[in-house]
Amino acid sequence: MRRILGFALILMILAGCAGAPSPTPTATPLPTRTPSPTALPTATPTPAPFLSATDDFGRTVVLQARPQRIVTLAPSATEMIFAVGAGDRLVGRDELSDYPPEAKNVPSIGGTYPSINTEAIVALRPDLILAPGVISPEQVKALEDLGLVVFHQRTPKDIEEIFQQILMVGRLTGNTEQAGKVVADLRSRLTAMEEKIRQTQTRPKVFYELDATDPGKPWTAGPGSFIDRLIARAGGQNVGASLSSEWGQISLEELIRQDPDLIILGTANYGETPEKVRQRPGWNRLRAVREGRIYPINADLISRPGPRIVDGLEALARIIHPELFPQPAVKGPAWIALRLPAPVR
Repeated sequence: MRRILGFALILMILAGCAGAPSPTPTATPLPTRTPSPTALPTATPTPAPFLSATDDFGRTVVLQARPQRIVTLAPSATEMIFAVGAGDRLVGRDELSDYPPEAKNVPSIGGTYPSINTEAIVALRPDLILAPGVISPEQVKALEDLGLVVFHQRTPKDIEEIFQQILMVGRLTGNTEQAGKVVADLRSRLTAMEEKIRQTQTRPKVFYELDATDPGKPWTAGPGSFIDRLIARAGGQNVGASLSSEWGQISLEELIRQDPDLIILGTANYGETPEKVRQRPGWNRLRAVREGRIYPINADLISRPGPRIVDGLEALARIIHPELFPQPAVKGPAWIALRLPAPVR
């Protein structure tokens, strides 16, 4: 009996278990993640250079910023820097740069011929070097090999090229407006002078002296030279045009044969005077000497192809044609006044 009851109890338990539904497993959802935005690298724009220009030798010169430390390697470049109003940024100049007077306060790097003191230039930390035509391409390359920025300008062949170089210096320094005013003033003065020259048909013969180390064979400017062109533009005939080259020596015999109307002493800067010319053996046979028509001139105005070139041309014109310029002083820029020297008799 107990066995039956026990068996029945087991059946009841099994039946109860069989009737209970089995739980269905439920999938637990994974937490969703919002992806963080990936920060893309921001490209830093490269600043455009201040200026990219081609120099007179076809080289592309890039200035990353407006130059603040400028070095000049010839007097003409120094005068251009001051003329366009950038003289306060000049930190070095060659030893011959003596104009305007403020230039003498700028440290000198010494001479530039036949070699340049590169150590002195590097020590000045220039961001622009102006190298006119008297500086050779080899010297320019030596400076560039040191990581310096050099703008190379050739020696101008005429006044218009000088004007263009002044305008370029204005661009290089960021002083384009001032450079434009300088050139406009020079053009105006040049036009006024040439209008006066056209009023005369006379063309006096001119001997322009460059070097009188040998008084029997002084050096002068020959045909096609810059000075030859200036003399013609000022209304004269260049005696040196009879030479076979742009620069050369002319014999006293040839001078006597041509018998110039006047003598202009480009050697006055080096101590030559009308009195010394009169004392040279044989020179009293020249009419210009006998009549006292010997005129010293500031050769820097003629030989430096810079902003004072019109001053030099005006000085030549006053000497050659004093009848057209009755006033002995004609003012150019505020920093110069030219006067026609009186003949020494």
